[in-house]
Amino acid sequence: MQTRFTPEQLTDPDIARSNQVLRACVHCGFCTATCPTYKVLGDELDSPRGRIYLIKDMLENGRPADEKTVKHIDRCLSCLACMTTCPSGVHYMHLVDHARVHIERTYRRPWRDRSLRWMLARVLPYPGRFRLALRAAKLGRPLRGLMPDKRLRAMLDMAPPRLARRSDVDRPQTHRPEGETRMRVALLTGCAQSTLDPAINEATVRLLTRLGCEVVVADGMGCCGALVHHMGKEHEAHAFAKANIRAWQKVKRNGGLDAVVVNTSGCGTTVKDYGHMLRTTDMAEEAAEISALACDVSELLARLLPGTERLHTPNEAAERVAGIEAQAPAAAGQGPVRVAYHAACSLQHGQKVRGMPKSLLARAGFEVVEPKDSHLCCGSAGTYNLMQPEISAELKARKVATLEAKAPQVIAAGNIGCMAQIASGTAVPVVHTVELLDWATGGPRPDKIPPDLPRPF
Repeated sequence: MQTRFTPEQLTDPDIARSNQVLRACVHCGFCTATCPTYKVLGDELDSPRGRIYLIKDMLENGRPADEKTVKHIDRCLSCLACMTTCPSGVHYMHLVDHARVHIERTYRRPWRDRSLRWMLARVLPYPGRFRLALRAAKLGRPLRGLMPDKRLRAMLDMAPPRLARRSDVDRPQTHRPEGETRMRVALLTGCAQSTLDPAINEATVRLLTRLGCEVVVADGMGCCGALVHHMGKEHEAHAFAKANIRAWQKVKRNGGLDAVVVNTSGCGTTVKDYGHMLRTTDMAEEAAEISALACDVSELLARLLPGTERLHTPNEAAERVAGIEAQAPAAAGQGPVRVAYHAACSLQHGQKVRGMPKSLLARAGFEVVEPKDSHLCCGSAGTYNLMQPEISAELKARKVATLEAKAPQVIAAGNIGCMAQIASGTAVPVVHTVELLDWATGGPRPDKIPPDLPRPF
């Protein structure tokens, strides 16, 4: 794509990066075939190619964002399926992130939008505040019909009926390994996840310490910054990122650090991008180092459990897990637990981690199936299901239908947002991949798993 930025504009590192991204685009339109919002709305401007034209025009002319551009950028899920599809390697993520920062700086939203976005940015990244908000939502649910804004109704609908207990695992501490220490890792416990489903972090710590990891929950660590980053609130996102980098660098100085492990893939995509986010700051080198250490929990488990051999139960599928289905051999008297694996967009598109979770589940003795159109987003996407509830609801219905078509006994995913979104539309238990792996290797049965399902070994 031809661009016409001036030399003066290109002195801005963000403009220079966006110029690189724009020039890589060849207008082919392959991205439209995998864009969820284009499939739902059928509007070219709600496809990556259409948004690229809007962003190019806005940035090249150095003009403030207008209502039309904001509408179509806001509708983008940042699912990054377009990046997987693109044959030219267009790094759409960096481009749309830059556009959102520009919108935040130059566009004055209607007061309701400003209020909702301010509230989300001040509540969700802070577990204590988020817990209070969920309690308030429970009290406010009877008044749902009186809410004037459909987004407020969506927020009430997404609040869980029962608030999970706080977990001692999430406080700053070091969890010692069982037996000899193989690795020393820092765990990002997350903000929303530690409030909505603390059992995920508990299962992660049990599994990693069982495999010989010393797991450090760093003092001073907090939200990864993804929620405010995707709102275009660059200063706040950078503040969260810098706090985490300082906390993890301190862990590294005081005993070494082999990995920063993340069990919420939406957070993982952002942490892996810290090096880019902070490339022009005084923490550029430290940020790049943390990004290089960051890994999804499934990537770390693949390092700890290399090969294709069974984990506890013979499973021929471990040698042939490539994509759609991995059939485990039936145990005597009863077949294995059938798990539908939902590939979170942030994991499969953002981090390019696709086969590892399925392979690990198959090796653990589960029958692993994957739904039709597994590349399409479930509609969660951070705060998207709260800010764009109608589009999100349609995407959720499509995703749930394809998952249920596989007749699973359990649905597994690697991202808390996806889990909450899908669970709100199905009666099938939805658990984190790591919870199943912990259970299969000696941990307790996840609370959501029915007691009649057999342990897979």
